[in-house]
This record gives sequence, structure tokens and C-alpha cells, in this order.
Amino acid sequence: MPDFQAILETIYQNALQAPDKGTVATYIPELAHISQDNFGIHLRTSDGKSYGVGHFNKPFSIQSISKVLALSKAMSLIGESIWKRIDVEPSGHPFNQLALLEIENGIPRNPFINSGAIVIADILLSNLKHPKSDFLNYVRDLTNDNTIEYNEAVAHSEKMTGFKNYAAANLLKSFKNLENPVDDVLDFYFHQCSLEMTCGQLTKTFSFLANQGTCMLNKTRLSESQVKRINALMLTCGFYDEAGEFAFEVGLPGKSGVGGGIVALLPHHFTIATWAPGLNKKGNSKLGMLALEAFTSQTKLSIF
Repeated sequence: MPDFQAILETIYQNALQAPDKGTVATYIPELAHISQDNFGIHLRTSDGKSYGVGHFNKPFSIQSISKVLALSKAMSLIGESIWKRIDVEPSGHPFNQLALLEIENGIPRNPFINSGAIVIADILLSNLKHPKSDFLNYVRDLTNDNTIEYNEAVAHSEKMTGFKNYAAANLLKSFKNLENPVDDVLDFYFHQCSLEMTCGQLTKTFSFLANQGTCMLNKTRLSESQVKRINALMLTCGFYDEAGEFAFEVGLPGKSGVGGGIVALLPHHFTIATWAPGLNKKGNSKLGMLALEAFTSQTKLSIF
């Protein structure tokens, strides 16, 4: 068994020396205040051991990482019928691009681009009695942690500036791929993206996808087949239009968010999360990508 703590500390120190730490996202004003100096890594093995360095216990806005959790909840509610409304192909385009949506008659390329995640939000709105509180409780149960909350300031900031999301939602509505009112769907979606977690909480939350669908409360949340599908989508679509690069460099299923978080996993072995708010040009955490590439290279632990 590798000395994971020593490996993480070495990776952490090396990443801190990187000359370019990326640029903090500013298009959501509330995220622009976050210091670029934040950096943390947390690893949780499938047998329950955990290792951390840096700011791994500091909460941050998980943003698009939440799309995986929304998809998993939707799959648990309506199963395979999701795929009548969303495709499973990489987009090869920025996460908020609209042209493809029109060309492809309102069927988003995958559930992790914004238009796809908005359709998932619509599904949850139609199938949950109290969507925002029910979804929050679902995430808390996955993690076995009732302290997880929405950041209302971030949700409000997204609502005030999310013009492209309004455009995508209205386009989806025009193709009859939203059942609920646009404002209601986006209110849920903005809250979903505003979820705050630490790297330590993220490794717990995503452990069910490394453990054949079994969460921290030892409940089976999804079938093995459903888990396989979500992990495949994370590998092919989890990093905007840089998914191929992540698979090439890191070799793990994972998901990033513009808050600077990345979570990745090796089925049956571990979940790992990084947080560094400086992003590269594709919208993925610069130091997070560096750290995860170094981790799989040094440990030889990847799916390839």
C-alpha cells in the first residue's frame, strides 16, 4: 500500500511552486471574492481511511460537481427514461454553448453540460415533493453529514447573472423538453450548484460511486449498472471540453466545477477531491488537474 499521506504532501508542495495557478472565475460575482491561495486535497480509500493536505476542510461552492449528484437522484427516481430527454455524448463545446441544442432539437448532448443539467433539474422538480429540501437531504444522506447547506448568496448571484442559463432553459422549453416553468427550474438549478462542501465531504459524498452504489449510511442508492453509466459519463463528459485531456493525463472518472473543485474516483479503491479556485482556459482547476495527474502517475492507480 502506498504511503498516501506522504504522496499527497509531496504533490501539494510541488503544485504550490507552479508559476501559473490559473484565474478565479468572475462571471458569478460571488465566486470572484475567493482567494486564489486556497488549495486542498483529500483522499478517502474504500476501506474508510482518509488523508488530507492544505485546505481540505474548508467549504467551497461545488458548482457543476453537483450535476453528478442530481443525475444520480434522477436515475434513482425514473431510471432509464432519463435518456429519452438527454443524450450521453461528449459535446466538444463549452459547457454553456447553445448552438448544438438548437441543431439537435432540444436534446442536450449529456447531463453535465448546463442544458443537460437543467433538464435533470426539471425531472427532479417533477418528481420530488419538496425539491430543494429533498435534494439537500439526499446529498446529506449520501455523505452522512447534516451540516451541508446551500450558499444562498451564491445562488442569488447566479440568478442575477445567469443569462445564458435562462436562454438555454427557454430554448429547452421551446422544444418541449421542460415540463415546469423556466423560473422554477432555474431556481432549483442555481441552488443545486450553490451547494457548499469541503474536499473531505466530497470524498464521502462520491464514495457510493466507488462502492457499487452503497453510500456512507450503508444504503444502496443505485444499481451497479447505473453506477457504471454515471462513472462512464464522468470519464467522457465530466470536464467540459477537456474531458479527453483529463482521461489522457489522469485516467479516472471525475467531475469539475468552476468553484475550483474536482472529485475523481477509482472504483473499489478510492475517491479523491481537490480544491484550488484558479481555473485554466477550459474552466477546470489548474492546480487540481496538476495534482491529480501527479497522483495517478506516482501511485499507478487509474482505470487504465
